[in-house]
Amino acid sequence: MKHISNAASAALLGSVGITVMTVLTGCQAPQEEPQNRFLVIEQQANGKYIVVEEMPTEGANRAIIRERDANGTVSERFMNEQEMQELARQEYEKMQSGTSELNAAPGADAGMGLAGTILAVAAGSLLGNMIGNALMGNKNFQQHSNTVNRSAYHQQKMSSTSTKKSFFGGSKTGSSSTSGSYSKSGSYGG
Repeated sequence: MKHISNAASAALLGSVGITVMTVLTGCQAPQEEPQNRFLVIEQQANGKYIVVEEMPTEGANRAIIRERDANGTVSERFMNEQEMQELARQEYEKMQSGTSELNAAPGADAGMGLAGTILAVAAGSLLGNMIGNALMGNKNFQQHSNTVNRSAYHQQKMSSTSTKKSFFGGSKTGSSSTSGSYSKSGSYGG
């Protein structure tokens, strides 16, 4: 009988400990799967690219690329998911070897090359969540990701996740990522 009482006490103590840990550390939102995107990427006068429109999509990743010729005439072309993945993979390999513009801090000129822009905006959905999360740990990558994406969707997402409530009622400002990673909520029950 004493063994049953000790086992019940240990189970109760363990349950209370877990509850206290949850309350003190806050709940963690479940990790989001990278969401596919439909992008409109526009070439700037300096020859570099920025994202001007971004929309989550149920279908495959895809993009419309708006480019300028020597006379300034704008033409559009469609890029499917396989083409986007290939460019993102090539740019990721350049990052690994240290030769990508994503390795350096963003410059004064708006935009980057097409492959860098695609990787900065859609790394998680094109190359997988693990690579997307690893890249978001790179400060220069995060800065590029935020500077090349001028879409209203991205701006709204950034402003809605920049202020987080702490467990004790205050708020703190923090940055969050947009390429398939998750955010944490610091309030109980979140």
